[in-house]
Amino acid sequence: MSNGAVIAAAAAAQIANAIKASGAIVSIKSGDFETILGKVDAPLVVCAQGGVFSTKFHYLTSYKGLLFYTKTQTPLTLGSKVELIRANKIWIPS
Repeated sequence: MSNGAVIAAAAAAQIANAIKASGAIVSIKSGDFETILGKVDAPLVVCAQGGVFSTKFHYLTSYKGLLFYTKTQTPLTLGSKVELIRANKIWIPS
């Protein structure tokens, strides 16, 4: 097995382990993310700002046992009932 194949296999294993540890992560559009927030009395949202060539805003919340993730070009307007946790980075396995 070549060095590149070993590295690719190791990366795939790391991604698989990350998915197992975090459970299912559902990537959705920002409007759908806001709809989910509206269904919860006091939603907890993790937010991170990042991007190399342009700024992106990443959001993560849970609802009925699933994790929901969205990425936007501009910050979402979150209601006063949202508990917001700012993170340095949100990494979603691909």
